[in-house]
Amino acid sequence: MKTVKIGGVPEHFNLAWYLTLKNGEYKSQDINLRWQDYPGGTGAMCKALRENEIDIAVILTEGIIKDIIDGNPSKIVQVFVKSPLNWGIHVAHKSGYKSLNDLKGTKAAISRYGSGSHLMAYINAKNNGWNLDKDLNFEVIKDLDGAVEGLTNGKADYFMWEKFTTKPLVDDGVFRNIGNCPSPWPCFVIAVRQDFIDNQQETLKTILDIINNTTKDFKDIPSIDRTIANRYNQKIKDVQEWLSITEWSQKNITKKVISNTQKELFALNIIPKVVDYNDLVYKL
Repeated sequence: MKTVKIGGVPEHFNLAWYLTLKNGEYKSQDINLRWQDYPGGTGAMCKALRENEIDIAVILTEGIIKDIIDGNPSKIVQVFVKSPLNWGIHVAHKSGYKSLNDLKGTKAAISRYGSGSHLMAYINAKNNGWNLDKDLNFEVIKDLDGAVEGLTNGKADYFMWEKFTTKPLVDDGVFRNIGNCPSPWPCFVIAVRQDFIDNQQETLKTILDIINNTTKDFKDIPSIDRTIANRYNQKIKDVQEWLSITEWSQKNITKKVISNTQKELFALNIIPKVVDYNDLVYKL
């Protein structure tokens, strides 16, 4: 049996992986797929891909594009979620910040440099007409638990994370949501180390076939809203709203999306250059 290591965030987007693992669908194809949660998000997964800790990552589009350009020996093989990620902009519940303008020049909590929370802070700053050199400051907090601590004790002033993942913290009076910032690209892609692509292509195709078969009809799974609500501590109405705006994909990322994403990242000085489509993407 072939052992394959995969990583992703412990969020509702990845429930399809949990369901296919629980059903033994990979083992029936002689694949021992080992899932690893990465609460630290994209930056932590980029590091894990580089250090051969995982073979595959379900990862934010902007983060993996930046890291491949920076030397990560991996390629995007498919879009996983094609809808944008709805980033909530959060402050501590008792903070004095009321609007996005109040956050200009303050300190953003980020999971790590190169992470989605870091890169999207630039998108939010650009959207609000801030000076990218003077109005952005950062505090590394590793993960959501670190953000709770950092915002509560004043180490950082605001934190950007997926709106529905953080909603229970808003409901509990830990955070206050003062705005949202959708990503201008599909949110999650599947990235794979190049040496795994070279040596295990049939295994990779089988894994993708299994997960795609589930995501294709994911919204039609009976009581899927209740399953998500129970597993991820969400309210049913929030889950239903999330399901209504989220679309999975079974196709690879297009040249147009790669081009537009790179242009945006380059304009913000997040990437040092724009590279060829084939430097970032592998077509199986």
